[in-house]
Amino acid sequence: MPSTTTPVRRRARFHTLRVAQVRPLTSDSVEVTFAVPDALHGEFDYAPGQYVALRAHLDGHEVRRSYSLCRPPEPGALSVAIKRDEGGVFSTWANDELTAGTEIDVMSPQGTFTSTLNDLGGKHLAGIAAGSGITPLMALVRTTLESSPTARVSLVYANRSSLDVMFLEELADLKDRFPTRFALHHVLTREQRTAPLLSGRLDGERLDAVLHGLVRPQTVDEWFLCGPIGLVQTTREALDRAGVDPAHVRYELFTTGEPGGGPRRAAPATTPDDGARFTIDFTLDGQSARVETPVDAHESILDAALRVRPDTPFACAGGVCGTCRARVIEGSVQMKENYALEPDEIERGYVLTCQSRPTTPCVVVDYDA
Repeated sequence: MPSTTTPVRRRARFHTLRVAQVRPLTSDSVEVTFAVPDALHGEFDYAPGQYVALRAHLDGHEVRRSYSLCRPPEPGALSVAIKRDEGGVFSTWANDELTAGTEIDVMSPQGTFTSTLNDLGGKHLAGIAAGSGITPLMALVRTTLESSPTARVSLVYANRSSLDVMFLEELADLKDRFPTRFALHHVLTREQRTAPLLSGRLDGERLDAVLHGLVRPQTVDEWFLCGPIGLVQTTREALDRAGVDPAHVRYELFTTGEPGGGPRRAAPATTPDDGARFTIDFTLDGQSARVETPVDAHESILDAALRVRPDTPFACAGGVCGTCRARVIEGSVQMKENYALEPDEIERGYVLTCQSRPTTPCVVVDYDA
């Protein structure tokens, strides 16, 4: 039976895996399955809803991208879905050129977009997703329905048209297998549906109507939101208007609209000899290191750390994935963006180092915490 328990947080490390299969999902998306050798099973166990970062060298440049795991955990394999982004180097390559047998560096699974419920019996989970935001929900929905004979799931899934629906057959199969426990609502923005509520963009007004008529908040134990930042923020506001406790809402973004995930600066940040500097001490894999960064450089802790430890973990570099998470032990920092850390993590001193800059002369952070 699939597990819903989040594995102990592990150090994010890359391992080279072989692509076992590339399966088309739509005209602009594919499912990529990797073979996991027996020796690495412990490194790639995961909870439904987590993601992996992929690293490849394309046109002479290192490119990293994070993708959610789309199937429940099973020994020997893991799968991600990759949708083509306009102008996206990695996603275009994956859709057009990636084939079985290719070897790619895959980071051990990360992420907290997972259920916090210890017992799914009798529970009702609800998901609202758009486009490729369905990816982590595929694993969550299937695991929930298969793990408990009394758990229920409601899913509202928005796309432009029926041709854009990822995992269309898999969703239909789940609906056939669990007709009384799985409520599936496809919303199409550019294609007319019989029900007016299911035709058009999921704006605040339509979401209020969805919460009033399709998915009653008072019956839901846990919410999962995944999609572009606009949809996620609008849905969180609608849930707030409906009186839903934010502690019961989990969300994940597949994009913030900001660039990230490309090569990080590793060259020394220079300033005049008498220029003010911050000192950053950090611990990674039990080893301590120190790096200085000019105040005028406005350099992130991640970029500074990479100059002395090229293996410092990161993936999206946009404040979304949480791979670069570390705990501030001494000093203080200013975090520009945060789409990955939960409020309790921030209270305990965790920051995203790709988004954090020192605000005191000395800062001490621990990646192992």
